[in-house]
Amino acid sequence: MNGSVKVHGVTRAMGLLPALFIAAVLAFGLTPPVLAAQTPHIIPRKSVPYGMTYGEWSAAWWRWAMELPVTGHPFNDDPSFNVTNGQSGDVWFLAAPFGTVSRNVTIPASKALFIGLLDAEASDLEGLGTTEAERRATAEFFADHIVTTSLTCTIDGVAVANLSSYRSSSPEFSFTAPTPWIFGATGGAGLSVADGYYLMVAPLSVGAHTIHYSGAFHFAIAEGDPFDADFGLDITYNLTVQ
Repeated sequence: MNGSVKVHGVTRAMGLLPALFIAAVLAFGLTPPVLAAQTPHIIPRKSVPYGMTYGEWSAAWWRWAMELPVTGHPFNDDPSFNVTNGQSGDVWFLAAPFGTVSRNVTIPASKALFIGLLDAEASDLEGLGTTEAERRATAEFFADHIVTTSLTCTIDGVAVANLSSYRSSSPEFSFTAPTPWIFGATGGAGLSVADGYYLMVAPLSVGAHTIHYSGAFHFAIAEGDPFDADFGLDITYNLTVQ
């Protein structure tokens, strides 16, 4: 899509934005994870849940997103969205489109959830850098424009504390996008780097749960940015764990 934004894994037509844009799993190790002391359910960012760091999980989250077909993609507010698409293993991924959206989904018991709260990626397939260093700089630039005070997340009404401490950058990762894919008309093999805010949620008990999260990007020419733009997301997942 011409003039689109790729942030937090979402494609949105944004006339003010340049084509360059970014977006936006837990298999416990040998010992049980220690939940964050201040927030139930959250596994600390500096832990290594299911044998991988938060940064490594963010790469897996983006690979999952970039390899999904456009139809029913979680980055779109599409009635054909199906939370099971592309999911496997002990960790499932949650993602959201920009705007305000509510979804009702069913999650199998004993699945951890890795959530991309708000984040960005930069890949060579999108023309966002020919080297890892260039792609990383682009991803960091957009992640730096996430308004940390706008980030919110509640699980069953309990707010997650210190969300600004959950920023992670990924190692460089490879992916193979379908044609068409979420960020372009022609897919193929690519290399990417991601940066942003993520949460790892330990498996929730059987029954009904609600996860709500929101956040926004801010760009201003007056502040030295190449364009003016403000956009964000506000997503509610009503979960049935069974």
